[in-house]
Amino acid sequence: MVENIIENNMVTISGKIISEAEFSHEVYGEGFYSFMLEVPRLSDSTDKICITISERLTSKENLEIGRYVEIEGQFRSYNNYNNTSGNRLILTVFAREINFLEDEKKIKNPNQIYLNGFICKTPTYRTTPFGREITDILLAVNRPYNKSDYIPCIAWGRNARFSSKLEVGQNIKIWGRIQSRDYQKKLETGETVTKTAYEVSISKMEICSKNNQKEGTEEDLTE
Repeated sequence: MVENIIENNMVTISGKIISEAEFSHEVYGEGFYSFMLEVPRLSDSTDKICITISERLTSKENLEIGRYVEIEGQFRSYNNYNNTSGNRLILTVFAREINFLEDEKKIKNPNQIYLNGFICKTPTYRTTPFGREITDILLAVNRPYNKSDYIPCIAWGRNARFSSKLEVGQNIKIWGRIQSRDYQKKLETGETVTKTAYEVSISKMEICSKNNQKEGTEEDLTE
């Protein structure tokens, strides 16, 4: 049962470490660190993704800035509350395996994610100033011990048109990549700060059968 739930959320991501590993938290005596990974896109741009990793997988000393790594794990969410910004959804790749690469030439298929979850908010359809169609989807992905991760996703083009009609509670499978996006936010003080949002850009989508008894596919949409 636990293994099936783990397979609902699978990430493989490769890139260059660009920040110092810092202590994140401890669970039952097991320490965890976090750092930022710069992940190349097909274009010349990059995504900067937060990684959380156990001290039992590797030592902090191995996580040097400039090293290239491949991470296998899950895309997870948790709520972080502070008095300044209130409740904020934090997204991170939780590492289950790490491989150290010799250099960037060893990076292949650097950013892949598969999720099997349930729509937990009415999808929002919109168009960009350039006329590109986008639908925002919030996906709840089950985790062991009655927990869930809430993952913002974006569908494009005909996937956007189709998924805009989906209903809360529907079970979907998606394939794509994790992307980061900087945006400007104005604070109550009038100061403007740069924030980073994370989401899954969908390249392929399957709609599971409505009874969820078996994973029959009603649609297979590839943009």
